[in-house]
Amino acid sequence: MDPDLLLAGLKGGNTAALARAISLVENGRPGFEQLLAQVHRSVGRARRIGITGPPGSGKSTLVERLVGAYRQAGHRVAVVAVDPTSPFTGGALLGDRIRMESVALDQGVYIRSMGSRGSLGGLATTTREVCDLLDAAGFDRILIETVGVGQSELDVARMADTTVLVLVPESGDGIQTLKSGVMEIADLFVVNKADRPGAEKLRQEIEVTLGIRRGNAFRNVPAHHGFDGRTVGPGTRAAGGDGRGGVRHAGGKDEPAAAPPQPSPPAARVPGPSVGPSDWSPPVVLTVAAKGDGLADLVAALDRHHAWLEETGALDQRRRRRLLDRTREVVDRAARRWVWEETRASERIEQRLDDIASRAASPYEVAAEVLRSLKQGERP
Repeated sequence: MDPDLLLAGLKGGNTAALARAISLVENGRPGFEQLLAQVHRSVGRARRIGITGPPGSGKSTLVERLVGAYRQAGHRVAVVAVDPTSPFTGGALLGDRIRMESVALDQGVYIRSMGSRGSLGGLATTTREVCDLLDAAGFDRILIETVGVGQSELDVARMADTTVLVLVPESGDGIQTLKSGVMEIADLFVVNKADRPGAEKLRQEIEVTLGIRRGNAFRNVPAHHGFDGRTVGPGTRAAGGDGRGGVRHAGGKDEPAAAPPQPSPPAARVPGPSVGPSDWSPPVVLTVAAKGDGLADLVAALDRHHAWLEETGALDQRRRRRLLDRTREVVDRAARRWVWEETRASERIEQRLDDIASRAASPYEVAAEVLRSLKQGERP
């Protein structure tokens, strides 16, 4: 399979060429790194949006609705849907695309399902590379749907421009929102299936949790009886006050009280940047994906976040960090292949296996010996 022909087909919008290129990369066939090297010069235009959350939160339905909204806006959309691979059979039921049947036949939509293949971060091992191919193929939006995750599957945040965490009212109590992990990586929160009881309560708990992490936990909570604690106005017991609104001067003379202050209006939720230009306050959006409710708010929030990324330079920083991680992964992959396929490392370990089993040597000592031999240039 000629990488040059595949690349030409990609740039020409040939769907068959795109499918073959993805299979080449996904299976690590000869020539896949050459293809990716050529593709690298054509990436960087598409917005990459990661959609993650626990099983059953409605991620696939939400993705389907987002695809429809972006298509109405004239964008070409690609979807990478990752499903879990069985640890027993090695197979995967690639069922996410079944839920996207309404958009699957659209010529401006490309859906690719992938098995996780043992990867524990919520994505497949080659999801990043597949997104590069889709970017080079000219798609404007790339939606990456992870497997149903728990609290520690965080890989999507390292490969997406914007990460959306989808929760449902049954996702847990307020303690769950305080826990570290997946709650910390989201740029946007979506409380899906918001027509169920507890949706508003979950939104408030998420907002309070976000405020605790930023030191302004109750910015969205109106003051008690409209009292504004930031100022000391008439009627407060400040130094020299009489408690009734008047001011007592030395000598006992009272002045009449000023007019009572008007109650402060409740603080409004701030869905976009908060105090300064470098701060992003993740909004919490209520949706009912099955009905399309709240979808316009979600699309608007995604657009605001991308605009903030561009204005603050955070988009460039994220993409540079992504390239750094990718380069390290390529080096790691090549180093592993070299160590186990082109040196005597495996043979030396097998020779010392009896010593390790009899406790005459430890795995650490044998590993140190192997590394010393590699540093000294020992080859087959």
